[in-house]
Amino acid sequence: MFFIYRQLKRSSADYIISGVCGGIANFLGVPSLFVRLIFVFTPVSILLYAAMAYFIPADQEIL
Repeated sequence: MFFIYRQLKRSSADYIISGVCGGIANFLGVPSLFVRLIFVFTPVSILLYAAMAYFIPADQEIL
């Protein structure tokens, strides 16, 4: 079986605040708009987003 190893990282290319939603969308292979809408309509989204922004490492994209 063929595995593609992917890590969850905050996106430095697709971000609005800290890149959490862009990183999750990239990891899952879905548009970032869907992930952002889920965060908007989730009751604990502010706390969850802050925790994820702190614990998920940023990708190291070189400009």
